[in-house]
Amino acid sequence: MSTGEKRDYYELLGVPRDASQNDIKKAFRELARKYHPDVNPGDPTAEERFKAINEAYEVLGDAEKRQRYDRFGHVAAGAGQGAGPGPGFDPFSGLGDLFEAFFGESPTTSRRGRDQVYELLIDLEQALSVTEAEIEVDREEKCPICGGSGARIGSPPRKCPRCGGRGRVEAVQNTFLGRFVSLQACDRCRGEGTIVEDPCPDCRGAGRVVRHRKIRVRIPPGVEDGDRLRLAGEGPAGSRGAPSGDMYVVIRIRPHSVFTRRGRDLHCEAQLDMAAAALGTEIAVPTLDGEVKLSVPPGTQPGANFRLRGKGMPARGGSARGDLHVRVKVVVSRRLSGRQRELLEEFARAAGDDQRATGKSIFRRVVDAFGPEG
Repeated sequence: MSTGEKRDYYELLGVPRDASQNDIKKAFRELARKYHPDVNPGDPTAEERFKAINEAYEVLGDAEKRQRYDRFGHVAAGAGQGAGPGPGFDPFSGLGDLFEAFFGESPTTSRRGRDQVYELLIDLEQALSVTEAEIEVDREEKCPICGGSGARIGSPPRKCPRCGGRGRVEAVQNTFLGRFVSLQACDRCRGEGTIVEDPCPDCRGAGRVVRHRKIRVRIPPGVEDGDRLRLAGEGPAGSRGAPSGDMYVVIRIRPHSVFTRRGRDLHCEAQLDMAAAALGTEIAVPTLDGEVKLSVPPGTQPGANFRLRGKGMPARGGSARGDLHVRVKVVVSRRLSGRQRELLEEFARAAGDDQRATGKSIFRRVVDAFGPEG
């Protein structure tokens, strides 16, 4: 592309001519992220666009070059002329910005520790109110001897001679489109930017050691199976003294022998015999707060539901509780004494049943009336 064919640098970056340096840098990062060859492998159009925006940023990102460009145009700005770098040129200056555009950090920026996940099994009762539990984990921590540097005391890490402490080295590739420069992790320091010549005897140069820890976890009321609790800074240590990651505690609730949970409501069953269902009674119903009395009216049918308000679970972190739903299950005895059978048949006759109307015995129709449960 000849000088006369060059596009306006401001137009390439999509910014007005009075844009601030921060706006220019932000626009460059967004475009670099979009058109970088690593993101568009095998796309020569994207590679050419990437070179163009890199050239534009080389000029507009430098106050002195920008001023010359604004007054005299492309030639005076001196970018992309193929004459090689001028005095004091740092090949890593623009590429450092590009690295930040992709990874959000410069090559030698210490890295925050990763996050760790722990599954905690609790009982339903523990989810009723605020409670605490203790978990035991093995995690990486900053070495207390070297403070995370990885070097023996009195022998600090030195700057990597290969990358100059940047953690990345320049890789140049000449193509028919021109000279393409990219960054690679330094193979000498593995991207750290420093070299430990005399490693710490405790961590052996890693800067981190594994320790077994007990951590107290506060469980808010109303947690449900699968909920995650974040313990900030309780995860593994970062590199070179960077902040630790977080610990995420995943709640798992054991199945309960009595209750089934549906959101804030609990469900259970209560068994009654035929006489109690027909005549009415008072039964003891279990709740998470202890037994309560439930009045069952006469003539209660199989499958009837009773609601005990406020005997369910609270919303997570809240206090208002759901309800307990009690489903009545009428139990029909399969073994009756002669006297019991006689009384049931007498009851059926008194109720006006007509045996000939259905062809069933009086006893069978009484049993059917209360359903097949039992």
